[in-house]
Amino acid sequence: MKKLQKEDIKQEVFDLYDAYAHNKLERREFVERLSMFAVGSITVPALLSFLMPDYETTRRIAADDPNLDSKFITYNSPKGGGEIKALLSKPKNTTEKLGGIVVVHENRGLNPYIEDTARIAALEGFITIAPDALSPLGGYPGNDDDGRAMQRKRDSKEMLEDFIAAYEYLINHEDCNGNVGVVGFCFGGSISNMMAVKVPTLKASVPFYGGQPTEDIDQIQAPLLLQYAGLDERINAGWPDYEGKLKEHNKEYGMFLYPDVNHGFHNNTTPRYDKEAAELAWERTIAFFKEHLS
Repeated sequence: MKKLQKEDIKQEVFDLYDAYAHNKLERREFVERLSMFAVGSITVPALLSFLMPDYETTRRIAADDPNLDSKFITYNSPKGGGEIKALLSKPKNTTEKLGGIVVVHENRGLNPYIEDTARIAALEGFITIAPDALSPLGGYPGNDDDGRAMQRKRDSKEMLEDFIAAYEYLINHEDCNGNVGVVGFCFGGSISNMMAVKVPTLKASVPFYGGQPTEDIDQIQAPLLLQYAGLDERINAGWPDYEGKLKEHNKEYGMFLYPDVNHGFHNNTTPRYDKEAAELAWERTIAFFKEHLS
C-alpha cells in the first residue's frame, strides 16, 4: 500500500483534526466525519495513523546529548498546582550566566516534541525550563489523547500560575542572568500572551498560534514576536482586535503570518508540520531571544 503523503490529504481533513485536537469534536464524531474522506486505498485507519503524532522517528536531539545538561526537576507553584515537574536544560560546561526561556506545551502536557524543543533551545545558549501542567494529575500519560483529556480537568488560571512560577524559578536560578522570556505553542501560545500581560518583568514573549488576551493589554511590557499560520482561521480571527489594542497602547511587537500552513506547523511529529515555515519561525525566535535575553 502506498504511504500517504501530505499532498494526498484534503484541507478539510486537517481542519477536522484541528477541531478534534482542540476538543471541539469527540473521537467518535471525528472518526465518523473522517470516513467521508476515505476513498480507495485511503482508509479511515490509514488517515488516523497518518494524522496522529509520531514520536518514535521524529526526535531531533537525543535526551542524553553530550552537549547538554538536561534533567527533570520539580518546583513549587503555590498559586497553581503545587509541585510541578519540569525539564531543565542548559549547555554543558558553560561558565557564564545565561538568558532563560520558559517553554510552554500544547493542550496535552509535556510530550516528547516539547521536550525536544526545549533541549534545542538550550543548545542555542539558553537555560530552558519546560513544565508539565499535568503534574498534579500524574504527569503526561504517554499519549496525546489521554493528555488532552487530563488537561481539560485542570483550571486554566491555575495552569497559568504554574508557568509564572516556572518563570520565577528560572529568574532565580544560579545559572540565569535574570533575563527570562517565554515561547509557547497552541495552548502554550495563549499562555505566552497571558504571561506578557501578567508578568511585568518578562523580557520577551513568542506565542506560536496562540489565543489572544482581551483585557489588560496595556499592562504588557515585554516585546512580542507573534507567529501565526495562514490557514488557521480559528486563531487568526482574534488577531485584528489584539493588534489594534497593541497599537493603541504603543506596545512593541512583530507579527509573522506564514502563508498556506496549518495550525501546529512547527510541530514536526504530525503532517501539519511545514519544514520551511517551521525553520524560519524558529530562526526568528532564537534571534529575538538573543536580542532581548542577553
